[in-house]
Amino acid sequence: MAQTGEKRKRETEEENGAEGGTIAAHPLSGFELKSVLRDSAREKTIFLHGQVPEDAVVILEKIPFQADAVFNLLKNEPKLKLQLKNDIYGVYHLSPPPELNEIKTTVICPATEKHIKKYLQQEIYLINETEEDYKAITLPFIETQSFSVQWVYNILEKKAESDRIVYENPDSVNGFVLIPDFKWNQKQVEDLYLIGICHQRGIRSLRDLTSDHLTLLKNIFQEGKEAILKRYGIHENKLRIYLHYQPSYYHLHVHFTALGHEAPGCSVERAHLLSDVIQNIESNPNYYQTRTLTYVLREDEVLLKKFRESGMC
Repeated sequence: MAQTGEKRKRETEEENGAEGGTIAAHPLSGFELKSVLRDSAREKTIFLHGQVPEDAVVILEKIPFQADAVFNLLKNEPKLKLQLKNDIYGVYHLSPPPELNEIKTTVICPATEKHIKKYLQQEIYLINETEEDYKAITLPFIETQSFSVQWVYNILEKKAESDRIVYENPDSVNGFVLIPDFKWNQKQVEDLYLIGICHQRGIRSLRDLTSDHLTLLKNIFQEGKEAILKRYGIHENKLRIYLHYQPSYYHLHVHFTALGHEAPGCSVERAHLLSDVIQNIESNPNYYQTRTLTYVLREDEVLLKKFRESGMC
């Protein structure tokens, strides 16, 4: 996800079919499959590692149904092929038209080893990170990370994706940009997913937050809800607003998702509700500097290796 901005840029280029006034090359020209990294029947998503000829990660995802389009399809008596009939239960195969059979395709190219490992199916482990663990293990790890957040700065500086911004508070300290996450196709609100990215630099994660950041957090919380209500008609009691720890990239951002959408990373071992974060800091300005935080790491993650080397897991 640290390359999210690049993914968004590629998607826009592919939709326009051109870059710099010329026809863009097909992003999967000559694609050769190397391996299936992960296949999720539940999420209707498959992750592939291939070469084009550079290493590439390709993510194929069935997009959610659009109610109006499905209604129009069914009312016109589409062709159904019977598979099973038993009393009141019938199972059929229906071949939908192209507009209802789209596959969202995300291409990460050139993909590094980190990208390939990120999408590989792996064992996961629960980490209980104390204040001391953070200072001795996690913080040094964060400071050595090579993933760039330049794509974040490009958004904040309007060098990229300025046309996709839903809302902005331009204050350099307490302001933020609200923008759709690349995982949301914006065709229906049932899987709404936006990201609030703060303008202030240097706030890497939940661990950095203190009472100095309360105005910023409250602005994101309140103004983000108001912007989503105005644009999409979704009230705050239908929104899940939270931060990740560990985050996918180390520049403070807040996730806004539809409450009924089980977005990746919304589980209790990673997501921290923004309303809880604000209340915790109000009760103790250094709450997130001293609290033990629990999260999951995957088998091949370098941070897990660092914890094991320290004898902490």
